[in-house]
Amino acid sequence: MTSVPSASALLGPAEIRDLADALDLQPTKKLGQNFVVDGNTVRKIVRASGIAQGEHVVEVGPGLGSLTLGLLEAGARVTAIEIDRRLAEQLPRTVDTMQPGAPLEVIAADALRIDGVAGEPTALVANLPYNVSVPVLLHLLHVVPSLTSALVMVQAEVGHRLAAAPGSRVYGSPSVKAAWYGDWSIAGTISRQVFWPVPNVDSVLVGFRRGELPGTDAERRATFALVDAAFGQRRKMLRQALADAMGGSAAASAVLEAAGVDPTMRGEQLTVGDFLAVVRAQ
Repeated sequence: MTSVPSASALLGPAEIRDLADALDLQPTKKLGQNFVVDGNTVRKIVRASGIAQGEHVVEVGPGLGSLTLGLLEAGARVTAIEIDRRLAEQLPRTVDTMQPGAPLEVIAADALRIDGVAGEPTALVANLPYNVSVPVLLHLLHVVPSLTSALVMVQAEVGHRLAAAPGSRVYGSPSVKAAWYGDWSIAGTISRQVFWPVPNVDSVLVGFRRGELPGTDAERRATFALVDAAFGQRRKMLRQALADAMGGSAAASAVLEAAGVDPTMRGEQLTVGDFLAVVRAQ
């Protein structure tokens, strides 16, 4: 059994290195493991999340527990989802040592494969693994409908895509799909130097507020498929990009016009509502 005695309620660089050594852990790119080692940054993230005392929070990829301890310190009830079994087994021990009795549940699983989270959590706060951040977000927002807000740390490029508006240079498939669930915005930047190991990319905080879903689940699937087709050939006009999906460019033009969308536009100019209108016009 590994424990990390500390007078602080949070992990610092020394405790994190000691934990990693005890677990014989080398952070892997495969799992997107970059651990936050700065307590001030942890508290900055928790404050920015706006979580309330007693709120039920989901955390994905808690790793060694830096952010988990920050959330618990703020009075949250945390359900942490961790794919690395060694880390999943260690996390309750670390929390029990540093914040005895704190309300933590750990689910040892791949966040992309869970079908829900018990207890109707209302917030997602996480340092998401960079390699799967968008799929994890979209999956959790779908399978955990009780989530009304999120604050996630992601690679800067990904974060700007999530928060992009139509017509933006970085607006793309993730932007449209994320907008199905609500509003996204950049909530801050995070220095590379607060991570171990130091990543070779910049990070941002992205905030989310859930809105009313614009359509049914069947319409969501159809809309996302249409989005993939449009951005699969994003430099082409929609009547060309959607030709294969709609039986030719003439048929695509007719559907687009029926939906009130100019067939000569490109996917990057359409809102999620526009794509849904095209689905409904078919």
